[in-house]
Amino acid sequence: MMTIQDVLSVYAAMADLTEQMVQAATRSDWDALILLEQRCAAHAQALREQETLQPMRGADRERKIELIRQMLNADRQIRDLTMPWMAQLSKLINSTGTERRVVNAYGSV
Repeated sequence: MMTIQDVLSVYAAMADLTEQMVQAATRSDWDALILLEQRCAAHAQALREQETLQPMRGADRERKIELIRQMLNADRQIRDLTMPWMAQLSKLINSTGTERRVVNAYGSV
């Protein structure tokens, strides 16, 4: 089991990773974004497996809440940056699928 300080360290690392993810999304560096997300997911898995069930109090609790807020804010920024790209990718995929169906129905042009 992790100590409270271990847990806070993991949350801090995740907050740092999510900030790096914002920067990667800002640069449209999707490969880096994916790698950073995988690292963040590994931390989340470690928390699920090892976080103590002991409730935090006082300054430790406030620190955890602040780190979670930072991560949620970064997540919102990442979504704002990636949603247009995802919509464009979806249009491209749908366009390719439509093109494929036309070729299958009428042959190549």
